[in-house]
Amino acid sequence: MTTEPLEWIKSSYSNNGGQCVEWAPSNKSATGIVPVRDSKNPTGPVLMLSSDAFAGLVALARSVEP
Repeated sequence: MTTEPLEWIKSSYSNNGGQCVEWAPSNKSATGIVPVRDSKNPTGPVLMLSSDAFAGLVALARSVEP
């Protein structure tokens, strides 16, 4: 990861009452790795995904009905 603070963006799927996911797209541009975290726990663990794994996660999220 870079030494710069990550800029976290909340998922557009997060309008469902607190089940929120955030990701840091600027890190992907710099390293090819996509950090993902739970927005309710910003100091908690961060899942580091390859670009392909992140694309799979997004595809899964889009395929699940609310």
